[in-house]
Amino acid sequence: MPNLRIFTIFALVLLSIAGLLAPLRAQDRVLPYWASLRYEKVNMRVGPSREYPVAWVYLRKGMPVKVVRIREGWRLVEDHEGAQGWISANQLDPERGGLVIGTGAAEIRADAGGAGAIKWRAAPGVVARLKACIGGWCQVDIAGRKGWMNAARLWGSEALAGDE
Repeated sequence: MPNLRIFTIFALVLLSIAGLLAPLRAQDRVLPYWASLRYEKVNMRVGPSREYPVAWVYLRKGMPVKVVRIREGWRLVEDHEGAQGWISANQLDPERGGLVIGTGAAEIRADAGGAGAIKWRAAPGVVARLKACIGGWCQVDIAGRKGWMNAARLWGSEALAGDE
């Protein structure tokens, strides 16, 4: 019985240390970097606390944001229109997203480089998951449909210092 008690105490100490170190690992990340909204509804606040008023409510799961500053469990982010505000870190997904921008529908092609066949088109405002960006083209996944899109048509495709 004493061995079980020692093991339990040891396990609790390890879990506590891991819980304390997790926020430090996130703060070590080089800024700026891309993230995306984890949920369908995410509040952007004017300051880094739930005490601050909500400045904007996003209703687009997967929408990309640029993280420009870190403060404890909060991230100062910038959206595609240049608006900045604070979002709780647990509301952000580290998986990279992209937002179709520009005028008219963007072509999604079978291959990178513009020579591949057009598979379909995506309207401005469509949210995509970015898989890889190579030579000015990004591999995208839009609702399970995959292809390549010109990086100039995607907000969130720019290489940033903190991207892994």
